[in-house]
Amino acid sequence: MDDILLLDAIERYRNGEMSPQEITFFEELRKNNPDIDQLAAEHNFFLTELQNLSDIKSFKHSLNEVESKLENEGAITLKEAKAKTKIVYLWNRYRRTIAVAASIAGIVSILTASIVSMYSEQKKSAVLTPLVDHKINILETKVKQIENTLNDVPAGNKTIPAKPKFEANFRATGFLIDGNGYIITNAHVVDKARNIIVQNKKGEQFFAKSVYSNKLTDLAILKIDDTSFRKVINLPYTFPKYSPELGEHIFTLGYPREEVVYGEGYLSAKSGYFGDTTSYQISISVNPGNSGGPVINKNGEIIGIISSKETNADGVVFAIKSKNIYSALKDLKDDDSIKIPSTNSLKGLDRVKQIQKLEDFVYMIKGN
Repeated sequence: MDDILLLDAIERYRNGEMSPQEITFFEELRKNNPDIDQLAAEHNFFLTELQNLSDIKSFKHSLNEVESKLENEGAITLKEAKAKTKIVYLWNRYRRTIAVAASIAGIVSILTASIVSMYSEQKKSAVLTPLVDHKINILETKVKQIENTLNDVPAGNKTIPAKPKFEANFRATGFLIDGNGYIITNAHVVDKARNIIVQNKKGEQFFAKSVYSNKLTDLAILKIDDTSFRKVINLPYTFPKYSPELGEHIFTLGYPREEVVYGEGYLSAKSGYFGDTTSYQISISVNPGNSGGPVINKNGEIIGIISSKETNADGVVFAIKSKNIYSALKDLKDDDSIKIPSTNSLKGLDRVKQIQKLEDFVYMIKGN
């Protein structure tokens, strides 16, 4: 939508000049587009402040008119005028002190706001648990090390390289958004990671690197950077252009263990923790390792990315809305070649067949 038309629509909405149909359309547009919603909030704040400034100026003008009228009518005596002059003198004499006091008050207010904000973030962190497995099962790790050693043995003329050459200390999930090896996951999964390995259902492992990370949206994009990786053709899923409904059945695939795990549930709220409009709340069973896993509806459309769960509640899980992937791609200016899948081959299939087609594109993410 053109910015001028959008601003006009925001003002018409604010002034109550829209028809019921226009109001419904505009509110749905804000709900489905975070950028438009942010612009509407900022423009509304701007207009409100502008109106407040106009009201203050109008009030001051009225006071000046009243003062002039009282002086003309003789209602203000010379004594009062001197008192007024004295006030001006005192202001000129002590205004520096007053300004310093006001500055200190301002600093205190800012510090107070910062402390409140910090406390709120700490409180939020305390009740939300990121779903990254930082305690990888020791037995599973040892088995994988043995398998890697066996894989290094030449098979005929072919040698299968073993990866990783480092000990992983976390495990999570991600999935392809482009067949050239671009994987979406959570920013908290790869935050501060030095080495990253991604592994598919077949056990094939590839080195990867982070090409985009945003802590605010908690999204990261990885690029498989490995000569042994072969381009994947025709990703079977798409991303919906509509908002799912409450109670809509969903399922997920992820790696809370060394093999892909299926879980199912339903959409329980259209917003996330504390009314976060960038996320959904879903009711589903998840464990550490599920972070970054896709949330899929019955039509094989990915509606979200698993991110965290509420610490003190069972089955209260939060997933970032998949439409935020488009914003991430818009911010990623290093590579314009990423093509989001546009053809869905999962719609109409039963759940077992959907999973069979999906699990090849869901990856375990490990690193240190």
